[in-house]
Amino acid sequence: MVVIALGDIIQTKKKHPCGSDKWEVTRIGADVKLKCLTCQRVIMLERGEFEKRYKKTVSHGDTADSES
Repeated sequence: MVVIALGDIIQTKKKHPCGSDKWEVTRIGADVKLKCLTCQRVIMLERGEFEKRYKKTVSHGDTADSES
């Protein structure tokens, strides 16, 4: 299972048609919502499909969320 957090920048195995393979994670749940960092296109993938396309985490987002 891939461990990601909101705001993480991830890299996918294949490039988006705009030429970028870097995405920002904007929603996590049963589906994962991603925003392309080049063209700003937003997509939603089912968790299983996301895990197939995932290559690596480039940078981590904000971890300042309060967990009380």
